[in-house]
Amino acid sequence: MARELAFVLHPVPPFRLDLTAWALRRRPNNTIDRWDGHTYARALVVGEQPVDVRVTTAGTTRRPRLEVAVRADRLTSTLRSAVTGHLERTLGLRLDLRAFYRMARADRHLAPLVERFRGVKPPRFPSVFEAVVNGIACQQLSLTVGLVLLDRLAALCGPRSPSGAHAFPRPRDLAALRPTQVRALGFNHNKVRALLELARAAETGLALERLGELDNDAVVEELVALRGIGRWTAEYVLLRGLGRLTVFPGDDVGARTNLARWMKLRTPLDYERVRHLARRWQPYAGFLYFHLLLQGLLEAGHLA
Repeated sequence: MARELAFVLHPVPPFRLDLTAWALRRRPNNTIDRWDGHTYARALVVGEQPVDVRVTTAGTTRRPRLEVAVRADRLTSTLRSAVTGHLERTLGLRLDLRAFYRMARADRHLAPLVERFRGVKPPRFPSVFEAVVNGIACQQLSLTVGLVLLDRLAALCGPRSPSGAHAFPRPRDLAALRPTQVRALGFNHNKVRALLELARAAETGLALERLGELDNDAVVEELVALRGIGRWTAEYVLLRGLGRLTVFPGDDVGARTNLARWMKLRTPLDYERVRHLARRWQPYAGFLYFHLLLQGLLEAGHLA
């Protein structure tokens, strides 16, 4: 029978769980990162044990307080610290963004957008591996379709938690699949090869987390050397996997569209123009990316 561990976390203010959860999950069809309007939930693998994590907010934006419940078959001595570390990474709980808010107050164009979504923190995937797999799955597809494929992948080989939810597959889980199994989920031939080669390389020595020790250019160089990874995926990993807030993914068509609409530009943006415009908001251009994502979700009716 599963047992439960409960504890409280105090994020660096300002913080809003709802906005940060949406910035993490991106679309309502994401069943890996779940949000029901009150609780953020996800299955994780801690050590070798799949667990359920549920987070609710009991404080305010200025005085945030998160109540965390962990459900596991075994309550180990390291469970609380491991889950805390995961949440601090994925939800940006320890990030102090006072410098960003000072910059926004001085920018009459940026200030209304930032005030509308005050309290969002820039989220990150739990691992660089998950970030790369997301990038491969979603490249050249709509985000909605990419998330459907990822949900299918998790259902096929992700470890199952006590509640029956599936955690995101680990490299070993994906590496154990046959190409035909992955192809049957809807991935094309090239993506199947890229995913399986990535997983098997991660299992046999490719230390993706060590990319965090490199500068941005070196990370891009390392990633594009892997099959199926181009500039878009590499920049996506820099922002969402490594938390590099200076990176606004200039090849992201949705992000370019959001930026052009927000700035009321009449002509479409290309990569170089996005990079030029993003200099205005450095070193937080990547945080603007998340604000524009939330603006798109608000306009689509997903945010209250």
